Amino acid sequence: MKAQDLCISIALPLLAAVPAHAQDIYKCADADGRVTYSNVPTRSCRKLVLDPVNLAPAVKAPATKTATPGSFPKVDEQTQKSRDGDRRRILENELAAEEKNAEQAKKDLGEQEAIVLPNERMQGGAISGGKVQERLQPYKDKVALHQRNIEAIRKEIANLR
Repeated sequence: MKAQDLCISIALPLLAAVPAHAQDIYKCADADGRVTYSNVPTRSCRKLVLDPVNLAPAVKAPATKTATPGSFPKVDEQTQKSRDGDRRRILENELAAEEKNAEQAKKDLGEQEAIVLPNERMQGGAISGGKVQERLQPYKDKVALHQRNIEAIRKEIANLR
């Protein structure tokens, strides 16, 4: 039993080290001119010479940082602070406007939820939930859009220096 284990332990690494042999590919044309490809040659076939296929993933070279050239224009600290302040002010104004729009969208949604249109009533006076939801969906989408915008603006403001 131990001799068998020894043979297996020697044979497995040797088998793994054997390079894979690609089969030859032949291009064959029949009497009617139809072309087929095969790994079995016949009289009407010719061997194709193909580049080997590389199955190993490409290795990316690490990105190298390049230094900023000395001639690159620089902004003085006071100018940069002024620009950062302007950017903060603009983002805060956008945030205020977006919050106002979100409140209006919520108000419009609330008004629409309180209304039941005649075509949304089924026979017997019951309300068709599907028709109501279909009518309200654009209002809900608008509220969600404004909420996403508010979150994005707040995130941008948080990233300021």
